[in-house]
Amino acid sequence: MKALVTGGAGFIGSNLIAQLKKLKYDVVSLDNYSTGKKENEINGVLYIKNDIEYINSIKTKFDICFHLAAQSRVLPSFKNSEESFRVNFGGTQMVMEWARRNEIKVLYAGSSSRHQDVLTSPYALSKFMGEEICLLYRRHFKVDVEIARFYNVFGPNEIVDENHGNVIGIWLDRLSKGLDLNIIGDGEQKRDFIHVSDIVDALIKISKSDLKNDSGWELGLGKSISINQLFHIFNKRFNINCKYLPDRPGNYKFAYRKEDKMLKKINWMPKDKIIDHINNIEI
Repeated sequence: MKALVTGGAGFIGSNLIAQLKKLKYDVVSLDNYSTGKKENEINGVLYIKNDIEYINSIKTKFDICFHLAAQSRVLPSFKNSEESFRVNFGGTQMVMEWARRNEIKVLYAGSSSRHQDVLTSPYALSKFMGEEICLLYRRHFKVDVEIARFYNVFGPNEIVDENHGNVIGIWLDRLSKGLDLNIIGDGEQKRDFIHVSDIVDALIKISKSDLKNDSGWELGLGKSISINQLFHIFNKRFNINCKYLPDRPGNYKFAYRKEDKMLKKINWMPKDKIIDHINNIEI
């Protein structure tokens, strides 16, 4: 099997490629390294350092394209909304047109923000628009595309950076600098935290399946914890202080996976790994 992974040098992409290589896939990565890292590269993989627009120059025949490349955080999307729409919407349209011309199956990385008010941030709206372009190409151009919506993913190679990380990556960055952990708002907002190994397992199972999910595959644990509860886990491990900051746009209050009927059909059973992950972190 031959696979193209957009965003292959990033957090989820690098974990996916590692598993694909174990399964003897022939893998190519397309990544502009805006957040991807060279140290995430794996031997035996062809890495193309270029923008998503370069996909139009790729003539190789693939069995599957895992489209993970995206501007993937809320705060950066407010700082540069044009880039969010260029990559998340325009880039996805280019991927779908390329897939249409070359008859390649696509698995698109959507976002659980789809279930919130998508006007809360440029990120949420641009990812929603990416889903819609996938559905258009499925309906009118018969592209074989499936949408997989990620919740709050954590694990090896996650981005440890206050600007581009998720809450765990942001906190790890601040921990490494000896700073207090920031909690936005009252901390009672709840998130569904899912380990990247479970995301990878689901992506591969969906890619191999002939099942069609018109509503999108919901890739979350199916339970949520509050940011205050997450801090309690961090505090127990690191004995660290926190400070509360004013709430900000895009900080929705509640998210966890509810749908599991289709996931049972591919025998996907994610496990709660958040406490073990934090307890094994070394700073």
